[in-house]
Amino acid sequence: MDIALPVLGGLGLFLYGMNLMGSGLQKAAGEKLKKLIEVLTNNRLMGVLVGTVVTMVVQSSSATTVMVIGFVNAGLMTLGQAAGVIMGANIGTTITAQLIAFKLTDYAPLAVAAGVAIWLAAKKQRIKELAEIFIGFGILFIGMDMMGAGLKPLAKLPAFSDIMTSLNNPILGMLVGLGLTTVVQSSSASIGLLQALAGQGLININIAFPILFGDNIGTTTTALISSIGANKTAKRAAVIHFMFNLIGTIIFMTILRIPIQAIVTRISPGDIQRQIANAHTLFNLVNVVIQLPFAGLLVKAARILVPGDDSVYLTASKYLDPRIIETPSIAIGQVNKEVTRMAEIVQENLKEVEKVFVDEKYDGLDSIFEKESLINRIEREITDYLIMLSNAPLTDEQHAHINKLFNMVNDIERIGDHIENIAELAQLKQENHLEFSQDACEELRLMFNKCEEAFKYSMKAFNENDKNAAKLVMVLEKEVDELEEENRANHIWRLNKNVCVTSAGIVYLDAISNLERVSDHSWNIAERIIQEVKNS
Repeated sequence: MDIALPVLGGLGLFLYGMNLMGSGLQKAAGEKLKKLIEVLTNNRLMGVLVGTVVTMVVQSSSATTVMVIGFVNAGLMTLGQAAGVIMGANIGTTITAQLIAFKLTDYAPLAVAAGVAIWLAAKKQRIKELAEIFIGFGILFIGMDMMGAGLKPLAKLPAFSDIMTSLNNPILGMLVGLGLTTVVQSSSASIGLLQALAGQGLININIAFPILFGDNIGTTTTALISSIGANKTAKRAAVIHFMFNLIGTIIFMTILRIPIQAIVTRISPGDIQRQIANAHTLFNLVNVVIQLPFAGLLVKAARILVPGDDSVYLTASKYLDPRIIETPSIAIGQVNKEVTRMAEIVQENLKEVEKVFVDEKYDGLDSIFEKESLINRIEREITDYLIMLSNAPLTDEQHAHINKLFNMVNDIERIGDHIENIAELAQLKQENHLEFSQDACEELRLMFNKCEEAFKYSMKAFNENDKNAAKLVMVLEKEVDELEEENRANHIWRLNKNVCVTSAGIVYLDAISNLERVSDHSWNIAERIIQEVKNS
């Protein structure tokens, strides 16, 4: 227990510190991280760069790979792009081992103290986020120190010496590394433990090398598990990650182990912790250099290993995937895209229902009801996703944006409901052979046009944060209110003149009432944008 408790406690602090530092970096990077992902092109070299930088920020190659699987699952990234990012993620994850090798343990309490002091004193959220980076950094090294202190007594145990001697077998060492990383679900943590053992003089570079190779295979299990339930293309991305690390391990175990070991030993003689960090970095750098030209072959192999159709979506939403929540700034961008997609479907239905209701093109009714069912499913999935996202580490600004999205989705869905109401009125009109006068049809067309414009500009205001577009919605909404009053008065006049029948008139009044509600919800959306721009 004297050994196990400090080691387990230290490992827990190490993982917590790494996650806290990564969370602080993510929140500080925020929009920059989102823009970095968006510049991704079919250029695989750019993909490697993006994967490296993103992993340095999120402090986990597993998190980056899981996020990539989410992008692939949502159809936002091709397998070719994913291959480059996954390779880059392996390079980015080596930064933790390099930090540990600097032996900054003595400064860890100071980093925590300074970080906490800044966090308590700071008024601005951004300063608090930067303080979290210092706190996480300090806790990471305190965890490393605890692990080292806990492992120190092992040097006096003959049984441990026997175990370490047995690990001189490269295959056994590789299997140990694979198993360890699979259990802790973090190659950085398992390599950190390896460096802690090295720091106490309990292992040499000969033993560390094969364990390190096994760590790199073990880190792929997170992505493989994450791909369960994803589409075929996402599963292939996870397989690419596994094949890339497995092939790299085979190359290093059979050909490059001795040359790389000689290089790291010469660069840092006598410093095993630094040798492990350099070996980890060189393994991943050289592996990328070797395999990047053959990334296309990895993609082909993945397609063979995971056969089937690429484009099977089990959800109504296109851009949402829980794996992307690991990086909230990007996840919020995906929700924005899904809300826009939902709005576009509503806009199509609004135009279609005008043709059905006014022009009596009743063959479009089934399409309207199908799209309304899709809108409702998207609304439920966005809402569930936002609930999950709201529990992620967010800035105050991100929390406010999520609250706005909850209301936005509700307003768009309600517009869809009013369109469905009008479609049902069209059904009633068809079944009872009701007809409107020419004047009534012209009034309806004008009102539909104003409502379509109002909704279009409300979404323009949302997508572009455009205050002028939002103000135009206010003007249009007022015009729709006036049109409704005017049309009601005109309808009563037509009834008195026997121009239209009562049954048709009831359907007409219900329709203009629903249209007025469409403009009201557009106004709600625009008002929030104006308020947001005013407060920013």
